Amino acid sequence: MADKIISIKNIVKDIVLGKSNKTIRIIDDISLDINKGEFLSIVGPSGSGKSTLLNLISGLSTPTSGEVYLAGQNLYELNSTKLARLRRDKIGFIFQQYNLISALPVFENIVLQLRLSHQKIDRSQIDKLLENINFEPKSSVNIDSLSGGEKQKVAIARVLATDCEIIFADEPTGALDSISSEKVFNILREITDKGKTVIMVTHNIEMASKTDRAVVIRDGKIQNILSNPTERLLLHEIAGNL
Repeated sequence: MADKIISIKNIVKDIVLGKSNKTIRIIDDISLDINKGEFLSIVGPSGSGKSTLLNLISGLSTPTSGEVYLAGQNLYELNSTKLARLRRDKIGFIFQQYNLISALPVFENIVLQLRLSHQKIDRSQIDKLLENINFEPKSSVNIDSLSGGEKQKVAIARVLATDCEIIFADEPTGALDSISSEKVFNILREITDKGKTVIMVTHNIEMASKTDRAVVIRDGKIQNILSNPTERLLLHEIAGNL
């Protein structure tokens, strides 16, 4: 029997729109278990709630109701200090907006979390990691000099360098060319094969078809959960029901 590392129970997320005070339900009563070592993709039409769901699962956002247990701990019952420690020790995030520090060069952006948690830094290991994801500029260059795709690679390298147990990735290859996308995906696939867990939001159907399971959401609800998904099944679920 697989070990659950994340358990999501009946989470709901409502937002109130401006002056109208109208309440909109973004996530509608989602429950899901995610296993240790699983590569899970979250797919669906634009605006279906994929990124919101990822933020709720990872503790970046608080639900209106429901619970999320991560590594046996209820995220929403932890105080800010314990939540920060859990994120630092167990979780990595790959954001669409990169969340890099422009005042620091590439190398320091990558090792920042290692420094904060007083871990050993191996420059040759970082250089090898950058080489593996097809990053061409020197690690001494400033962040502001990079293209969008290069910044995304730095954000990916930052997470991979921490050796965290769980990675939350929001469109991790969205700004990358096809060769770099494949390299990054293969690295994520390899680390799940070694027991780490990846939860990835993606529009890339080909990529989602290579994950262990694909959660298809629409209008904030789970429409289907596909084990061993294929491109044909995913296209049917996403496009066939529009």
